[in-house]
This record gives sequence, C-alpha cells and structure tokens, in this order.
Amino acid sequence: MNPGKRWVNIILFILTVISTYFVGFLWGINYIFADQNLQEFPGLMNFSLFFDPALIRLSLIYSLSLLGILLGHELGHYLSCRKYGIQATLPYFIPAPTLIGTLGAFIRIRSPFTKREELFDVGANGPLVGFFLSVPALFIGLMFSKLVPALPRDSSILFGEPLLLKVFVRIIFGKVAENQDLILHPLAVAGWVGLLVTSFNLFPVGQLDGGHILYAVFGEKTRRVSLKIVVLLVILGIFYWAGWLIWALLIYLLGLKHPAILWEPQKLSWKRKLVGIMIVLIFIFSFIPAPVTGNSLLDFFK
Repeated sequence: MNPGKRWVNIILFILTVISTYFVGFLWGINYIFADQNLQEFPGLMNFSLFFDPALIRLSLIYSLSLLGILLGHELGHYLSCRKYGIQATLPYFIPAPTLIGTLGAFIRIRSPFTKREELFDVGANGPLVGFFLSVPALFIGLMFSKLVPALPRDSSILFGEPLLLKVFVRIIFGKVAENQDLILHPLAVAGWVGLLVTSFNLFPVGQLDGGHILYAVFGEKTRRVSLKIVVLLVILGIFYWAGWLIWALLIYLLGLKHPAILWEPQKLSWKRKLVGIMIVLIFIFSFIPAPVTGNSLLDFFK
C-alpha cells in the first residue's frame, strides 16, 4: 500500500473510534439506568454526564472491544494475504450513525488468487479470528450484565439472540423468567455485534468471506448457489428483518459471480476440511434471523 494514502485509513479509524464511543455512551446509559424510572432523573441527558467516569469507562469498553474484534477480523485476512504474497490494503473502517456505530471494516485485495488453498485461507481466517475474539467479549460481558423487571415492549428495542448467546445466558443466569429482561453490559454488546458481523460475512455468496470459502471448495458450481442466497435474504427480509433486503440488493449489485482462479484438481487438505466444518458451526452459532425484532417488511404494513 502507498504510505502516502494511509492517512485515509487513519482518518476513517479515528472517526470510527468517535462514532462507536458515542454509541457506547448510549449503551452505557442503557446499562446503568435501565432498571430505574428515567423520569426521576431530570439531569440524565445533562452535558455533565459526558464527563461521568462510569459512562466514559463503559463507552471506551464498547468502542475499543468492538474495534478490536473488527481489527482482528481484517488482520486475519490481511496477514493471510501477506503470507501468500497477495497485495492487499490495510483495513478501512467505516463510521456510521447506526445502533452499533459502524458498518464494519474491509480490506481491498489488489492481486488475483491463483490457488484454491490461498483463497480458502484468506476467506476463512478473518471470521475465525473475529469469532474467537467475540466469544470471550460476549461471555465476560454477560457476567457483568444484569436482569431487571421486564421493560415496556412499546418503548424498547429488542435485539435478536444468536444461539451462542442463548447458551451463555443459560450457563450464567439459568432460565430467565418471562417477567425479566437481560440488560447487556457494553462489553457483551460488542461481542454480540462481533457475532453479527461474522454471520453477515459468512453468507456463501459473491465477494463475502463465505463466498470465498465456498468457491475454494466447489469452484464454478457455486454460481448456481449465489442467486438462491439472495432469494433467501429477501425471504428473511420479508418475515424477520427488513435490513436483509438491503443486504440482498447490495450483494446483487456488487455481483453474484466470484472471480475465477487457477483451478487445481486436487482436494483441500483434511485440516482445511476441518476448518470448513468449524466455519459452518460458527455460522450456526452466530446467525441471527432478526437482529432487531419487530422490524420485518410485514411489520411495516401492520
């Protein structure tokens, strides 16, 4: 990468630190005051709260933990490219005014893949690192999370639960009563977002990580799978979460076909086959059909 252009990476990273910090601030407020009547705190949104040590700490925990997970994911790709002599940029972070404070991060691969092993490793190592960083963040964060009396549903944003979160909640809290809500510590939220990003990237289509992995395993046969994945995303958008419709459109516009590589007839090693099985399990434990509940396309017409 041209050293003269690294300022773009640096500026985007700083902006993403800022955007995730302020989102972490909101998660901190939610964590501290969720079990209290906010009407009793007229100074809750007072400017002085920005200097509250507890909220500063929670904001930093969320921001730095999430950025660490995203950076680990992209370094998994980047270092794999370096290993095989494939030209790639440093990670670009994307700040955004969303509920998580970012649209993730990415690297640009500037030279083509020539071997299926290279394609598989570059595609798999990102989500592997991101997942294994998300797991301790989620588990430790849950240990600091708390149960409160159920909040009014009409004034609450309810987030979906990946299978791994349900397993960890059962281990830490046992069976949660219906009249209780779990308020996540910002560290647990960062782990939740890490799982969400991992599952997004593992959809086996196009230039996503899952698309790289699938193409490395099955080659040209994957072309018939790509359109079916887009149709699946549309169905998920209709019945579970409308955001899937945006993902389906983006994937379709970016292209369903994976660039061809120099195909090698020999099969992948047994170690990579085991990694492939692990990737499938990671997707199963990370995937969230409705990241934000009550926001399907059908819900908008109710």
